[in-house]
Amino acid sequence: MTHVTRGPSTKAPNLRSLAASAALPPGTLVDRTVLGRLPEPLLWRADEPAGPDGWERMLPVRDATGLWPVLLGTHVRGTAVEDDLLPPPQDAGGGGGTSAGADTGTAAAGVLAAWWRRHAAWEPGGRGAGGIPALRPYGRRPPELARPSSAGGDPDAAAAGAARALVTRGTLRRPRMALVPAARSADIPAVIGWSGTLASGEDFEGYGTVLRSWEERFGTRVVALEPDVLHLSVPSPPRTAAQALPVAAEHYAFCPSVVRQGAGSISRYADRWLTGRNLWSFWWD
Repeated sequence: MTHVTRGPSTKAPNLRSLAASAALPPGTLVDRTVLGRLPEPLLWRADEPAGPDGWERMLPVRDATGLWPVLLGTHVRGTAVEDDLLPPPQDAGGGGGTSAGADTGTAAAGVLAAWWRRHAAWEPGGRGAGGIPALRPYGRRPPELARPSSAGGDPDAAAAGAARALVTRGTLRRPRMALVPAARSADIPAVIGWSGTLASGEDFEGYGTVLRSWEERFGTRVVALEPDVLHLSVPSPPRTAAQALPVAAEHYAFCPSVVRQGAGSISRYADRWLTGRNLWSFWWD
């Protein structure tokens, strides 16, 4: 099942006119990166804090203009997402040259397998019969991709609910709504030059490939970004620990901190952090 939603075709140079044509609250066009200003803005950001229904209220704008909504949060030290943007690659937002479907899955499988091997090599243990504690029930060999979700679910409704929870619970500090000229939700981080994964030492292209695959297989949406945290909504999360295990393995390869700094093992992460959860969060610090 493919869960990709695309609005009218947009490119970065059109952002000024698209934002001007929409009924938007007072906001700012952001064109500054850590390397200087760009000829055209990367995103539009509201000036006032977002309310619980801020993401949902932007859906008519997305449907009319193709601009994708995303919540932007602030680091505890006061740094905002837009303070650390990088110049995006030339092809950002165009799917990275990967078409939807089997090609995206194949590319994501290769990225995740390479990351799995790299992360697993640093995990302690593995000589005894119990294997490597953090990787249980898997070993050093990368597992296969999780199967696509076959359950129904509205990706937009799930994203609206996740956004509401992030704002209501105070998870996001000083949240602001933003609109991004991305072809799809998964491309939002790349299009704005989000620098949140820099601590990993990996090029963002791999992360974009996995995000597109998750969007297609699970209906995820990039619902919020903090300076070093990524929040995804998922309309039909795994309902049992057994269903969650292969997804948890992908999460470990994508961001090992979810296991190393939290659950302690992939099996525990699947059981307590993924099963029945409509929000996936990843951090790099």
